[in-house]
This record gives sequence, structure tokens and C-alpha cells, in this order.
Amino acid sequence: MKADLSLKMAGITLKNPVMTCSGTFGSGKEYDEIIGGIDKLGGITTKGVSNLPWKGNNSPRICETPSGMLNAVGLENAGMKHFRMHDLPFLLKRDTCIFVNVCGHSIDEYKEVVSYLNDTDISAFEINISCPNVKSGGISFGTDPKGVEHITNEIKKISKKPVFMKLTPNVTDIKEIARAAEAGGADGISLINTITGMKIDVEKQTFVLANRTGGLSGPAIHPVAVRMVYECFDAVSIPIIGMGGISTWQDAVEMMLAGADAVSVGTATFNDPFAAVKIVDGIEDYLERHKIMSVRDLKGKAHANYF
Repeated sequence: MKADLSLKMAGITLKNPVMTCSGTFGSGKEYDEIIGGIDKLGGITTKGVSNLPWKGNNSPRICETPSGMLNAVGLENAGMKHFRMHDLPFLLKRDTCIFVNVCGHSIDEYKEVVSYLNDTDISAFEINISCPNVKSGGISFGTDPKGVEHITNEIKKISKKPVFMKLTPNVTDIKEIARAAEAGGADGISLINTITGMKIDVEKQTFVLANRTGGLSGPAIHPVAVRMVYECFDAVSIPIIGMGGISTWQDAVEMMLAGADAVSVGTATFNDPFAAVKIVDGIEDYLERHKIMSVRDLKGKAHANYF
């Protein structure tokens, strides 16, 4: 008998636990052709969608680093109306769960996007609270527990879909932020977002990125992500989507053993467009070799096996 890769979280049924990270997969059109169908994945998380088009940061805004990359794209996107008209129809024809990543500079901007997409057949909203809160001097929503609880509560008041809060790792205590999201009514959490980093060109003696700093992603941050997922597993009772440097099926299994229900693959797809599909196959093979009947049995198992 084949292992069961399906799982249910926040009322959503995924055919397998492998998803894509926001900002690394667009809306899936290009990858759909390359990998022979995004239906092979449990879910797709869209690039960030804002109420109005965002221009993003100046170039250069991407650079490679040892075991990863820095990006300062600035959440460039064409806005919610363009997304609904041009991207969403394609996604809704595919047999996979659709998580729409939402970004904004104020709570009202987040709520505007959620309200606009509430009546569509998407699966859930993923709220990017690493965005700068313009009403608080540009400080990220996700770094203040009270702010996290408040924005979560405000979005939950109007959302007709499950709400997953995407947490930033650039905090002192990720457990405190996770608890705040749960207290605000979040249906689940996604973690981690990128870690703030910097690269300087020693010959030019200046910053490589026009924005000076950028978000570090890729294998370099994976151990940090595993640790934070592990901590949040004990801190909250809501579902966890684990992400951060997942490049192989081993990384994905490790993340689930730490406490994730599902995983998202991001930077790895830039190097190998088939990375997410290969991870699905690898997880299935792992379950069958270990005679584990359901992928759901992996969640948090490392906690029980602690020595």
C-alpha cells in the first residue's frame, strides 16, 4: 500500500505537503509548462499582492551569496485587480490549493486586498507581515507582538478564508510572535521569511544591492528555520507551514519532524525548476522505506524522540 501524502490544515485538504514560497514562483504559469503541471504540488503561494501596483526597489536588487541569495525586490507587483483578472483564472483551473500572499503598508491596505479577493475560490490568505507599517515609521508589522495580534485580528474580522500569518525571523523571540498571531485568531502560521543581510563589493567599496540590505534565503538559513519551526510547534496549536532553505526532500522531512504540517520551497526553484516536484517524490519514497503510512505522522516526531 502506498503512503498517504495528503493532509488537512485549517480546513484545507492538500494532496501532498509541498507548496511554493511567495515571490519565487510568480503565479505558476511559467513553471506549469516546465514541470508538466503545477497540479503535482500540494499548493501554490502567489507572489505578494497589494491593493495598488507596487514599483519595487531600484536595481540591482538580487545577488548570490554563499549557499543562498539576497533579494531586495521590494514586493513589486501589478496589484490586486491585475492579479484577479490575469493570474487567478489560470490558477483556478489547476488542481492545487491556492494561497494568496497579501502585502500592504497599512492595515487598511491589507484589508482592501482581502475584501477584494474574499469571494473568489482561493484556498487561503497568507499575510506578509514583514511589510513596513507606514503609520509606525516604517517598522515591520511582524516585529511587535501587539502589532501582530492586532493586524491578525483585524484581517480575521473580514476574511472569509483561512488566514496564515507569515512570520519574520528578524525578532528576538519567534515564539512570542507566533503566540500573538494565534491570539489574534490566525488559522495558521508560515515561517520563516528571509533574514536581513548585506553584501559589499570590496573592489568598488560599495553596496551590491541598491537597497543596501536584502533578504537572505537559501540553504544558509535552513538550520535557523528548522529551529524556529521547532520552537513554534511547542508554542502554538495552529498549523505550521515551514519554509527557509528547503532544497531537498531531506530538508522537507526535517522541517516536518521539527513541527511543520506542510513545507514551502522557494530559492531552490531558481536553481532547479523541478525542485518541488522532486521533493514530493522524495518524501513519498522516504515514507515507504520507513513504513510510515501517512505524512501526517511526521509532524513534530523529533520532539518525542528527544534524548
